[in-house]
Parts: sequence; C-alpha cells; structure tokens
Amino acid sequence: MANHPADRRYTKDHEWARREGDLVRVGITSFAVEQLGDVTLVDLPSKGTKVKAGGHFGDIESVKAVSELFAPASGEVVEVNATLEKNPELVNESPYDKGFMIVLKLESSAELDKLFDAAAYAAFLGSLEH
Repeated sequence: MANHPADRRYTKDHEWARREGDLVRVGITSFAVEQLGDVTLVDLPSKGTKVKAGGHFGDIESVKAVSELFAPASGEVVEVNATLEKNPELVNESPYDKGFMIVLKLESSAELDKLFDAAAYAAFLGSLEH
C-alpha cells in the first residue's frame, strides 16, 4: 500500500490537503493516481474562484477515465498549478509535491479537522479493498 504523508488531511474522494498557514495546498492521492493511470489532462479553476468543501473544482482525465476533483475545504483559489497544463504527467510522477492542483485561502480551518488523517485514510482504503 502507498505511503500517505502524515502532514496532510485526506478526503473520501482521494484528495489531500496540506495546511500552509491560512492557505491549503490541494492535490490527489497516490491511490487516486493508481486508479486513474496515466494522466493526460488536468482542468483547473481560475485564480479567484470560490470553492465549497465537497464541491467540484475541476476535472482530471487519464487514459482510463475522466474524474471530477472535489475541494477538501471551502475557500478562494489563490494559486493554480499552471505547470500541469503542459505537463499533466507530474500528477503521476509526484502527486504529493509537484503534481499539486491548487492552493486555497481557507474560509475555516475547522473543515480540515473533519478530514481523515493519514492513518484513518489508510484504514479507509483498506475497507475499500474488501
């Protein structure tokens, strides 16, 4: 099973969120990447877009499927990983670092507290495999 960094929170939809002060960096987990296969396109929102926790914020396409991306917390998009436009494969190569999707200015950090920590996310994934 993949290793999930302990400095993040995780959603049941396989997004991760890492706090950086009042900002949160968002991406998809290695489990999601394994399920998708080779990523061919990432469609992300514009800077300034407001997103709600659990709301759709973009799409990711792979050789296998098109999947929606869901925000782990509410806030305003303050950064978009523009590198993914030309290099979507970074999501496959580095899902927890260079392959991040967006950075949000959080409305409330309490939303992050409701997400899985790394151990709980691993247990959640274990429950999916049965």
